[in-house]
Amino acid sequence: MSLGPLMVDLPGTELGAEDRAVLAHPLVGSVILFARNYRDPAQVAALTAEIRMLRSPALLVAVDHEGGRVQRFRSGFTRLPAARTIGRIYASDRREGLALCQLAAWVMAAELRAVGVDFSFAPCVDLDYGVNEAIGDRAFSASADAVGALGVAYAAGMRAAGMAATAKHFPGHGAVVADSHVALPVDRREFADLEPDLRPYRLLIENHLSAIMAAHVVFAQIDARPASLSPRWINDILRGSLKFHGCVFADDLTMAGAAACGDILERARLADAAGCDVLPICNDRAAVLQVLDHFKPSIHNPASQARLVRMRARGEMPAGLADDPQWRDAVARLAALDAAPPFALTKESV
Repeated sequence: MSLGPLMVDLPGTELGAEDRAVLAHPLVGSVILFARNYRDPAQVAALTAEIRMLRSPALLVAVDHEGGRVQRFRSGFTRLPAARTIGRIYASDRREGLALCQLAAWVMAAELRAVGVDFSFAPCVDLDYGVNEAIGDRAFSASADAVGALGVAYAAGMRAAGMAATAKHFPGHGAVVADSHVALPVDRREFADLEPDLRPYRLLIENHLSAIMAAHVVFAQIDARPASLSPRWINDILRGSLKFHGCVFADDLTMAGAAACGDILERARLADAAGCDVLPICNDRAAVLQVLDHFKPSIHNPASQARLVRMRARGEMPAGLADDPQWRDAVARLAALDAAPPFALTKESV
């Protein structure tokens, strides 16, 4: 059985009968975990192990674990700094900022791998235009060059721990006021004016970026559809002009930014037709069941399957991190940073 295009979530800390049936469906290829799925490291390690035992090849397991406000697993995990904290250090000392960025990414990836998570949806490479609270301190900087350099360092840290990086939210969510969790943002800039937002992606792609998550943002001068559902953005610009050959995730298809384009079946169809490899459906089990019953994906694409398989964590699973001097030193350096989040997200979504 191959890995299907759907990414689904779970309601609790253990698998129930319906969960197992959903995960066994051939349209499912990956699972995203949230804070509600986490009690402690031992529990989540048992959960990911059970998920893997259900299928061959094993389903992929992901989580949204950037640091700062967006860190799903907290107790028992290192508290990671917000991207803005790292960006401010980079602004005053580039070498130190890059080193801390890579270190934070390595700690994040090593700790997640130790409990059986394949990848985290990070880094966020949106620019901080100071207008979107949903992005806010999740952005490294307002400078495209700084975001690009820090994004590459972050991806390198993840890679060193055997984890693929996913840059988001393509082609940029920072310049719109609306939050795509609750509305459909519209960016009315001309394509030429989007170059700063695209610059970090260009640099990351040159450095072999594994995956990108597309935003539920309409760029009205380019396409009337959100980028996540747009063949113009995914096939023509991302895969064509930018020559990206990695895995493309749509953002969560239950978000309001996607809901403006039709019911859940239409959203899944549009994202699939646009060229997205993975279609996440979160926080709505009824929608998942509807898609499993009625969605007919486009013809099987071996290249898409290969891109998805490459998201699996690589190398030996870390064990006994507490006894690893590299991990202890890294955690000590991060503990010196002020990682307290200024405010909390109200919704669990990517």
